Amino acid sequence: MRFKPLKLLVLGALLSAATAALAHHSFAVFFDSEKTVTVSGVVTEFQFRNPHGLIRLTVKNEKGAEEQWKIETNSPSVLRRRGWNSDSLKVGDEVTVEGWPARDGSKYLRMRKVTRPDGTQVGMTFGFYED
Repeated sequence: MRFKPLKLLVLGALLSAATAALAHHSFAVFFDSEKTVTVSGVVTEFQFRNPHGLIRLTVKNEKGAEEQWKIETNSPSVLRRRGWNSDSLKVGDEVTVEGWPARDGSKYLRMRKVTRPDGTQVGMTFGFYED
């Protein structure tokens, strides 16, 4: 009986490690590197955070209905090296995002490039090839 707290501690540590492993996932599991998708819309959220940043966009589809898109970015340390900072995007900004689509067909992208309406690019392009 006196080993029970130790068993609980070990179990807790294993569960914590599993949660951390799930939080950081593989690109290839979630995204299709053979395709790119481009969406244009209004930024509703920008999180410059670890392990990956996040952009949420409201996009009007071809029927004029609004859709909510989730765009995953690289980590802040990688974004900084590519010209980004925590003020690179603001809620209300209009942008066009090119990225790799989710394998499950959801409205979820891994960011490759973000462009403003005047054609200026936010930071540098990400990916396996450059423009």
